Amino acid sequence: MKSCSLSLPTPDNKLIYRGRLAPSPTGFLHLGHAKTFYTAYQRALEHNGTLLYRNEDLDFQRCKEVFIQAAEEDLHWLGIHWQPPVLSQSKRLPLYRQYLEQLKSKAAIYPCTCSRKEIALAAIAPHDENSEPIYPGFCRKRKLESIPHNQRFVWRFRVPDGEAIHFTDGRLGKQTYIAGKDFGDFIIWRHDDIPSYQLAVVVDDALTGVNEVVRGEDLLLSTARQLLLYRALGLTPPNFYHTPLLRDSAGHRLAKRSDSLSLRTLRSQGFSPEDVLKMVFSPNNPSSG
Repeated sequence: MKSCSLSLPTPDNKLIYRGRLAPSPTGFLHLGHAKTFYTAYQRALEHNGTLLYRNEDLDFQRCKEVFIQAAEEDLHWLGIHWQPPVLSQSKRLPLYRQYLEQLKSKAAIYPCTCSRKEIALAAIAPHDENSEPIYPGFCRKRKLESIPHNQRFVWRFRVPDGEAIHFTDGRLGKQTYIAGKDFGDFIIWRHDDIPSYQLAVVVDDALTGVNEVVRGEDLLLSTARQLLLYRALGLTPPNFYHTPLLRDSAGHRLAKRSDSLSLRTLRSQGFSPEDVLKMVFSPNNPSSG
């Protein structure tokens, strides 16, 4: 097994801390977002640093202006502040395309015409609710010129099978994932001509100088994928800090469809910011973990 140590750089005391808030405006923020974003804010304060704010609004069908405005209002209400201006991914498509072309030139990606049904039938089953099926590699040798003009396709990143991806998380410590086993070739450009989350996040965090990413622990596997993208593009990765997830009474992680636990609803019911923070950070909260 090959081993790839992509451990993050040792923090430099002279380096100014820069974190980020990156909500996806596809619904109202809930208690889980409050916990993650307030943790990011606390870590920025502890390091005398700054926070950037980025709208991850590349899902054009689900992202709405009402959710964009509500997220900013709710986070300000919670006492979180950031450094302007607000960045929107939807305004940066030409930039992402430049990095797509870089990956093409390095043969790090390939076009894939497989449908979701084909992948679901042939792929290795996901490990848990946060994983996706491992792509079986049907199109790995496919060339762009072999695809008919009107056929839809995506661009997939070719992972180095068997390579161990190591990184140290700020809360969870050392993490290791095996490419081709824990995750497979992943999409970096969608068939609707939009970059995937993986590519857009890597480009934005690198180019805006973010040196610590605070997000939920459901994205640990995405960190392993993204470290491979950082390496392929010659970009410097940030440090990572993955927060515990909040779960409902049934043990399911909170989703934006859980309207009763949204910050909007709690505000309308008279809860204060202090009430919300007690809910999400209480050690006795059964939904934490």
